[in-house]
Parts: sequence; structure tokens; C-alpha cells
Amino acid sequence: MSRPVGRSMRLITAGSVKRRVVTRGGLTAALCSAGLVLLAVPALAHVEVSPQEASIGGFSTLMFTVPNESDIAGTTEVSILFPSDRPLASVTAKDHPGWEAEITTAPLPEPVTVDDLELTEAVTKITWTADDGVRVGPGEFDEFEVSVGPLPDGDTIVFPVLQTYDDGTVVSWDEGTPAGGEEPEHPAPTLTLTAATGEGDHHEESEGGAVKVRVSAGGPRPSPPAAAPSSHDTTLPSS
Repeated sequence: MSRPVGRSMRLITAGSVKRRVVTRGGLTAALCSAGLVLLAVPALAHVEVSPQEASIGGFSTLMFTVPNESDIAGTTEVSILFPSDRPLASVTAKDHPGWEAEITTAPLPEPVTVDDLELTEAVTKITWTADDGVRVGPGEFDEFEVSVGPLPDGDTIVFPVLQTYDDGTVVSWDEGTPAGGEEPEHPAPTLTLTAATGEGDHHEESEGGAVKVRVSAGGPRPSPPAAAPSSHDTTLPSS
């Protein structure tokens, strides 16, 4: 019986086609006799967010690319952490076949006004957990997508990521990169914030099938019914 496959990706080609393999050391090997080329992609050696910048006050769809850096273990859980000092009023998790998303909220120390909303709680974490038999295997990467906004004032917004392997190893992508300094081993994905231009400052919704999400604030809440929209929007009501 074949193992269920999630959405982890491996690009393979022969001749003009290339096989993209994530390797920790950025190693490249050429198998000329088979006409197969293995390419290490440095951009995928770290957890990254794209696009790399977005407008203050707008909504943006963010893609988090998560490479599997282990030679033997697979990634079975990915958590994205959200700032509580500059909370986001709306967070939407896109459906990810083979994975279940849990959105965690927490009370804020004091109410925060975002646009016309007064927030008393905010999303602090989204965790994707792989279904049985699903994982991001060695030499593979996967992508996890969210829509967030309105984006707060500031120069950047940092989204630390926790990556859990099926051997129990947890890697924290939470290190800051000093300006002009050497990149750390596990840098935190960082979104650069730019001045609003009036274009694209709207709510971008992701496409996809029915999402499987739990929302928790001190404990899990019931999952939405099967007829729920294609993505789960946690826009928080005003108090």
C-alpha cells in the first residue's frame, strides 16, 4: 500500500529538466550518465515568507516555504507565531490537503484599536499538523499559506516558525538578522512593511477547497461545518 502524500514538492526532470533538492550545505551533484541534474536551492535552505514586502494598512496573502533539512526524519508539524504587540485583526488559513490547521488566540494585555475595531484578543499562532502517514520528507519542501491584515505600522513584522520532525526534533526559526551582519543559522521569516500606495490595500482571499481548522482560545472550539467557506477567517469582532 502506498503512503498518502501531502503537498510536499520535489521537482524532477531529465535532460532539460531539473530536480530541485533542499540540502543543508547547498550541495550540488550532477549525474551525467543518467542525464539528471540535482540542484541545491539556497533560497529554500531556510524557512522564508513571500512576498518579502507588503503595504502598511493593507491585507496580504503570505506563503511560508518550509524545507526539510533532515536526512532521515520528516516534518509533521509547522507553527507560525504572530506578534501580540501589533496584533492582526484578521487571519485566514488556506486549506492544505493532508494537514489540519489550528488557530490559537489569546487575550491582549489591553485593548488595541485596529481600523474601526477594538481588539481584546488576537491570533498568536497557527499550527498545521500532518494527517497520519503524511509528512514533508527528506529532500522535499512544502508551502503554507495565510492571509493577514490590516498590516500594522513599522518597518518589519517578524513571524517566528517552529518546525517539528517525526523523530521529535523541534527547530525554532526565530533568530534575528543584524543589519549588515551575517545571517544566523535559523533566521525568522521577516516581512518588510512599506508605505500604503492605495493599490492592493484590500482583503485578498486565497483559493482552495474546504479548510479543516480548529480555533482555540484556552481550548479547542468545534470545527466549522463541511459547508464552510474555502478558507477560515478569524476576523475578530469588536468588544
